[in-house]
Amino acid sequence: MHSKYTNAASHGWKGMFTRRSLIGGSIVGGLTWPWLRVSAETASAGVTDSEIILGMSAAFSGPSRGLGIELYRGAWAYFENVNRAGGISGRRITLQLYDDGYQPDASVNNTMKLMLEDQVFLLFGYVGTPTVTRVLPILKKFQDEDVFLFFPFTGAQPQRQPPYGEFAFNLRASYAQETAGLVENFVQIGRRRIGVFYQADAYGRSGWAGVRAALARHGERITGEATYRRGTQFTATMRGQVELLQAAEPDAVICIGAYAACAAFARDAVDLGLRVPIANLSFVGSESMLGLLSEGRDPGDAERYTSLLVNSQVVPSYHDTSIPAVREYREFMERYNPDMPAELVTEAYTPFDYSFVSLEGFLDAKIMVEILRRLGDEPSRGELERAVMTLRDFELGISERVTFAEDRRQGLQQVYYTVVEDGRFVTLHDWQERFS
Repeated sequence: MHSKYTNAASHGWKGMFTRRSLIGGSIVGGLTWPWLRVSAETASAGVTDSEIILGMSAAFSGPSRGLGIELYRGAWAYFENVNRAGGISGRRITLQLYDDGYQPDASVNNTMKLMLEDQVFLLFGYVGTPTVTRVLPILKKFQDEDVFLFFPFTGAQPQRQPPYGEFAFNLRASYAQETAGLVENFVQIGRRRIGVFYQADAYGRSGWAGVRAALARHGERITGEATYRRGTQFTATMRGQVELLQAAEPDAVICIGAYAACAAFARDAVDLGLRVPIANLSFVGSESMLGLLSEGRDPGDAERYTSLLVNSQVVPSYHDTSIPAVREYREFMERYNPDMPAELVTEAYTPFDYSFVSLEGFLDAKIMVEILRRLGDEPSRGELERAVMTLRDFELGISERVTFAEDRRQGLQQVYYTVVEDGRFVTLHDWQERFS
């Protein structure tokens, strides 16, 4: 079996865990764990003679499930290819999967189970800022265990700076870089009055802060703002948020959210006459957002709702087959067509053949495999950081090479921009022509 799985709701915390001696009560991630054990034997945790076990907690249910599912599918396409070729030093890569529904408490529960009961080798591919920011204190508290979080699907700052940056490695560009790029491009074409629509949590605040800082460099302030609650469905009305922003008369709006709510906002903005460019960050899940705005509409009507969208991305276009990694990604996705384990499929979802999210997962897995290979025949958690730091100008197969260093725990820096043409997101080449 290629992956293991559990729904967060099914956790049964049975008895005493084996890795930590009772230390009284401990509060981790806002929850109390009165039974924690400490063990010095961490070198072989998550490694057997036949497998290397990675732990992943992500949104596989709820309105943001497309993000976790697509990230997993892209990563598994690469891992599956490695496994069929003999694995790493004869060991298969296994993913221990848990669903957190994009909810912080569930993510904390999952992480404790992954570390203490499953004893995974490392954490990989978590989804979202509100979840990751609650998990980081766990890694800091248990830093002697050398458990690292690799390549979370979030561009927020907490895992990029003290006091938690040393416990995570990032591949993607940050939200600060994405928002700065969006602001810079809007300002250059004369759209200086920028409003913000954002999720009312750590993710939304991170993006909001990035927009504010970028505007300040141009002597501007956020023109207007509106928020929504995490977990909002596409069927919800965004009339109030649109009217708040309309009153501010923005030249553009930058959205920091997930696809269901951001699609609802774009829909209501068009219906209520807010006809300005609407930008979204890479986390939104571009294909899922586009599907909601296009489903059931004729092409002309769909174009009305999507013509002013511009989404930043942290990976290149999966349509550009001149890029070696894109060709490899498309080949592996077609060859293996990864599915979620049936036990984790609790809601209907139709996967995409290709997406920016699954391409990111694919690249995450590719660099993860390279790091595991550099650990040699006897992989140890204690050697993980050293192995990462040996990656200098690594050829990932895209236009940018990957480099890590003590003061550089983010491998890639580039941001791309996409717009909708002929019912799909394609690379934006001329901001002036598109939005002036």
